[in-house]
Amino acid sequence: KAGGNGNVVLNMYNARMEAEEVMFGCLDKLFERNRMDPKDVDILIVNCSLFNPTPSLSAMIVNKYKMKPSVLTYNLSGMGCSAGLISVDLAKDLLQAHRGMRCVIVSTENITQNWYLGKEKSMLITNTLFRMGGAAVLLSNRGIDKNWARYELVTTVRTHSGADDLAYDSIFQMEDKNGIKGVKLSKNIMDVAGVALKANITKLAPIVFPITVHIKFGIYLLKKKVLKMKNLPPFVPDFHKAFNHFCIHTGGRAVLDVFEKALALKPDEMAPSRFVLERFGNVSSASIWYELEYSERSGRVKAGHRVWQIAFGSGFKCNSAVWKAIRKIPGDTLDY
Repeated sequence: KAGGNGNVVLNMYNARMEAEEVMFGCLDKLFERNRMDPKDVDILIVNCSLFNPTPSLSAMIVNKYKMKPSVLTYNLSGMGCSAGLISVDLAKDLLQAHRGMRCVIVSTENITQNWYLGKEKSMLITNTLFRMGGAAVLLSNRGIDKNWARYELVTTVRTHSGADDLAYDSIFQMEDKNGIKGVKLSKNIMDVAGVALKANITKLAPIVFPITVHIKFGIYLLKKKVLKMKNLPPFVPDFHKAFNHFCIHTGGRAVLDVFEKALALKPDEMAPSRFVLERFGNVSSASIWYELEYSERSGRVKAGHRVWQIAFGSGFKCNSAVWKAIRKIPGDTLDY
């Protein structure tokens, strides 16, 4: 019936339908798994970069589940694929300020109104890479909830490179020369991502690495700055000293290749990210939760293990979250 006319299907009505299918599907499973009444949610945070209707997506959820009038709602927009970790950081601050509360985070992206119908190559990439998806996460600071919680949040680290024009322009929503809206990905995006990654790791390292790594880095600086030793290779810490599992945002195959080389990771450590990219595509801010699910299903997550989630986002941002497993997570099939 559309007859090739995108306006017939790529409209607000169908975008709302997509949002409802994804968000309500995630939340139904979350509430069922945790045997939780939606009215017990105290804080609701929704992040979706490109679809922000009025009423908001958070209001859509409140209306669907008839949540209580006192629920605190937040709607994050335009913050790209790293917005899921921005939501975690916001939740952390709110739960530190309010005692005895439960917070639900919904991370999603909406494809319907953001399908590019033009011919600019730099704007067509998003059509081949991004897919529909979402995730819902429950966080709590109530003592009783620790009895069945899976993880404890260790820290979050956020870095922003937006002051640099090259970084700011690297992912840009715009109209092409024919007035067709889309998202342009710059040729320089990998260079921008590399700089952003370095800034984030520099801020994260003092928090997560043991003293032995700091000593090695101190010796490296002594050789380079004081002894003026030349031809020293860059200092790359052993990330296995700080983390057991890696959930790297599925920005694309090239992004994952860069991470694997830069962090000296093994193929099986990259498996969560590569599986999710191949099976589900780039599901934006939800990808890090898809990867965590893969790690859990593999049966490798044990009590005390640390999980590093890291993601890039437009602006340009690089954000990290580190979790500590409270208990061993039982495995499940990887055929899903």
